[in-house]
Amino acid sequence: MDNVMSTTSGSKNVLNADVEIKGNLKFAGELTFDGKLEGEIQTDGVLNLGDSAVVTGNINVQSVVVRGKVNGNINAKEKIEIKSKAELFGDIRATKLVVEEGVTFVGRTEVNPNKVAPTPSVARPGEPPKTPEQARPPGR
Repeated sequence: MDNVMSTTSGSKNVLNADVEIKGNLKFAGELTFDGKLEGEIQTDGVLNLGDSAVVTGNINVQSVVVRGKVNGNINAKEKIEIKSKAELFGDIRATKLVVEEGVTFVGRTEVNPNKVAPTPSVARPGEPPKTPEQARPPGR
């Protein structure tokens, strides 16, 4: 079951704290969500998760402001902003990341504004170069 909010790109939508959705949420423009959602959120717009928002599922957006609780991965084409009392359990990926003091975050991050590919086997500054371990003869 998909819940689709079809709007023009300049409009702002609000789903208050008494809203509970099981299914996927797709919208255009900007959405302030303060309710509970079990499912995915997908948009090319802006998502604002309010203080009482609880999202269980992955989020794919242009940009997002997280104030409530998220249990899932967030992928933002532009920016993820995590406000002070937010709780986030999942991996995040964005070109820009803002994290305030007091956030609970358990997961991995990838912040890559220039879309740089990692270069393999290069020692980081301050780390000794990695050498392969010497093989021990069997039986010792």
